[in-house]
Amino acid sequence: MLRERLKVLKVMNDATGRLDFNEFARMVDLSPNETMAQLSELTKTGHLRRVGNGYGIAEKGKAALRALIPVPVGAEFEFYIGVGKPSGFSAANLVEFYEIIKRIDAASLEFHVYRKDFEMWARNTLGNPAFAEEFANMERTGLKGEALRSAITKSVESKYNLP
Repeated sequence: MLRERLKVLKVMNDATGRLDFNEFARMVDLSPNETMAQLSELTKTGHLRRVGNGYGIAEKGKAALRALIPVPVGAEFEFYIGVGKPSGFSAANLVEFYEIIKRIDAASLEFHVYRKDFEMWARNTLGNPAFAEEFANMERTGLKGEALRSAITKSVESKYNLP
């Protein structure tokens, strides 16, 4: 669902002129009914706004699109389970990071939070000190397991306005 909504926002952002609705639906690879449902939901969440008979991207939608910007090559976040134990997962943008956070073993999340890996990546690679500070707060409060996963996903959703 997240990927579909972000794809709708991206195509809308990249479009240089008005698009026929059916053409737009083809571009986002959804049926016209699915496309209308996504447009409606994105409008409800404030990611899109009505403009005449069409839609435009709101500031909240532009913020969400920043989550798709790739980090520099070599700066991807590499997830580990422990020292010298790579998980095989890496994230080249915030959406990938978010999706991995939702499914990786909670032990990996604890490993990275308490080593300050997420905090440093957010600060140094993403250039987002407010996001980095949220990881520091998670460490200070001692969150573990599913509570930690929930805090991280909520932080990503709120900092990047994910739909």
